[in-house]
Amino acid sequence: MHKRLGIENNDIEIADAIARFAQSELAPRAAQVDREELSTTRYVASLAELGVMGMNVPERWGGVEASPVAIVLALVEIAKACASTSSMVGAHYLATDSILIGGDDALRERYLPDAACGRKLGAFALTEPRAGSNPADMATRATRDGDGYRIKGVKHFISNAEAAGFIVVYAKTGPGAGARGISAFVIDGRTPGIDVAPAEKLMGIRGAPAHEVALDCFVPAANRLGQEGSGFRTAMKVLDNSRLDVAATSIGIAEAALSAAVDWLKARQVGGDPLSNKQGLQWMIADMKTRLEAAWLLTLQAAAKRAAGVPFTQDASMAKLYASEMVAFVTDAALQMHGGYGFTRDMPLERLVRDARILRIYEGSSEIQRTVIARSVLA
Repeated sequence: MHKRLGIENNDIEIADAIARFAQSELAPRAAQVDREELSTTRYVASLAELGVMGMNVPERWGGVEASPVAIVLALVEIAKACASTSSMVGAHYLATDSILIGGDDALRERYLPDAACGRKLGAFALTEPRAGSNPADMATRATRDGDGYRIKGVKHFISNAEAAGFIVVYAKTGPGAGARGISAFVIDGRTPGIDVAPAEKLMGIRGAPAHEVALDCFVPAANRLGQEGSGFRTAMKVLDNSRLDVAATSIGIAEAALSAAVDWLKARQVGGDPLSNKQGLQWMIADMKTRLEAAWLLTLQAAAKRAAGVPFTQDASMAKLYASEMVAFVTDAALQMHGGYGFTRDMPLERLVRDARILRIYEGSSEIQRTVIARSVLA
């Protein structure tokens, strides 16, 4: 499956090792994780042993420093087995990428080695109850207080919050409205004044709990990522990376759904004839496979540009947009092929459909991606 143009053998070897773990450890428990809403943070130690928790972290800070393509392949394999686990890892990357992009070496040394080896899980706190698609509308404020800041506000839908060893929080420091007044801070998870609410009752990815987080805490000035007012730029660069993670998760879920559909069509018979002989269903499979391969190519193209150090914002948005909408089509079509059986919890399809739904919303909705793409084309 990984024999695609531009994928190095080393990347394939990393992905294959993770695929073996995902199929032996994650896939058999995915239904239980979903049914009982078990947090996939239980897998952090094992994933860290494979290098997954530090794939995006340079070796000097204890990471693997894997290529962007290897990260995509790894998340595809994890999502194919358990999308909740892929979502948990992606949220951790949001936090560590924030420190890599916005922080200084002192902060990187303090947080990234523990993050890479799995001792500390990261959370990324950008979204607010009234500031989702437009983070510039955030109300959380960081006010100067001696040699640090007093941060007050509420963040919403924060993955990993309850188990986080550190949280990257974005808050307004400037007096005016808009993006220029946003700064970023890394806060230890046990800092007094952080109140994590019970997990939201989610439709899908139920093993990746999301929480509301209320903040009224003191943070040293040394924990600010970059200069005051640089937080929005950091967040946008982080989200470029994360949109590839979402595209990879979309591809992984779609791979699982397509595989289930193919197995079903070959095994299920009507009038002594396998469903795979029905032309109408064959055409559905053709459409599913074609869209899946197109998502692969858009995602790998964006990852290659990221690796080359050239701008890839438009490419990341196109990959995220197309892949997240592709997986909606593929999972729905696979469920349709299963008929009434696909609508039962005995089959994996109803879980895959639910898990896929969030991918068109978080890390920038499909509508936001279209806006980003159009602005880039028309600039």
